[in-house]
Amino acid sequence: MKDFILIIGIILIFPSCSSLFYKTNISKGNDLTIVSKPDSIVYRFGKLDSLQTYKEGSTKNLERDLRCRDISDMDLKNNFIELLHSDFDSKTNWPKSLPVGFNPDSIMEIGKNPGLSIHNLHQMGITGKGVGIAIIDQNLLVDHYEYKDQLRMYEEIHASKHGGASMHGSAVTSIAVGKTVGVAPEANLYYISTTNASLGAFIRYKLFNKRDVYTKGYTKSIYRILEINRTLPTDKKIRVVSISFGSDNPDFLKAIEDASKENVFVVSISLRKTQNLRFHGIGKECMTNPDDIHSYFPGVLWSKSFYKNPKYYKIDSTLMVPVDSRCTASQSGNNSYVFYSTGGTSWVIPYIAGLYTLACQVKPSVTPQEFWNNALETGDIIEIEKNNKKYKFGKIVNPVELMENLKK
Repeated sequence: MKDFILIIGIILIFPSCSSLFYKTNISKGNDLTIVSKPDSIVYRFGKLDSLQTYKEGSTKNLERDLRCRDISDMDLKNNFIELLHSDFDSKTNWPKSLPVGFNPDSIMEIGKNPGLSIHNLHQMGITGKGVGIAIIDQNLLVDHYEYKDQLRMYEEIHASKHGGASMHGSAVTSIAVGKTVGVAPEANLYYISTTNASLGAFIRYKLFNKRDVYTKGYTKSIYRILEINRTLPTDKKIRVVSISFGSDNPDFLKAIEDASKENVFVVSISLRKTQNLRFHGIGKECMTNPDDIHSYFPGVLWSKSFYKNPKYYKIDSTLMVPVDSRCTASQSGNNSYVFYSTGGTSWVIPYIAGLYTLACQVKPSVTPQEFWNNALETGDIIEIEKNNKKYKFGKIVNPVELMENLKK
């Protein structure tokens, strides 16, 4: 009854109430600016006195979440495997004694490498320099070392008014353009903060148990990016938009279609719907070499399904990029990082968007379909073994070969 009365009250004051939770704040005219600076957020999870046992094949995210945890009093000498499959950050308070061979700093450094010889491209000057990339995601810690120098604009459209910077925004941005973590570390970054939450969705869930997401913020943000792009010089255009979100909403899909007409590739979770492009994220053990293609295997969240029915994944037409065992920028401080043992589709999107940014530097006339065809053509298929069975696995993107092919 109390919930019902609360919902009725919210409905009656809905227009004014909405402004208490969400905000829109954009640059005036063509003077692109950083319109706000969300506060860094440190999650105070407190002390931890036990660690969940590692079970191979578990698909539970953050199963051993040590971010911001105080585990200084724990005896972890016999928990080597658990720690290898844990999530931690710069704020984790470790005990003095750790298992032999487990070094959090070393694992973080390995995890910062985007892998598959991306750094070789950077050494050749293929960094995305001069190419515009836009990201639509949650509130961003705008002054993080990984991307503050690349950031040209930060705006908000139906963005969360409370809670400060999000872990998601910092992570996807660093994967796309981070100085050490990212695929395209010298691209020009344009960022719009939005959220798929709304009071309307909350009310529909409470009254009818109907789960819903708010897509208008994403749709408006795409059109705002196109508006900004028309003001940019020809050689500084935004060529790709990274959205770790997907929807069948007609207005959202129409905005993506309109973007493509203006030579802007929207990389979203709806890629199969919009352009019939298939993708997946791949995993690796945290201490193996990210540049060695044989370090990789199916991502944690879908590996069971792959081994059960590998033909479903159509390896000849599916592009695969690294997502597991990644270290990204953290929302907890301008020089803070977080290691995620398990990644998901949200990490795939900015990686592909970063690759397309590199492709635009190498060949300014490249189109999304040309890029994708070349990525599949140059992608690698490897053989992996599991439970005494051998599987063909790929196509794993080969960034160096991809760029060489586009140059030709």
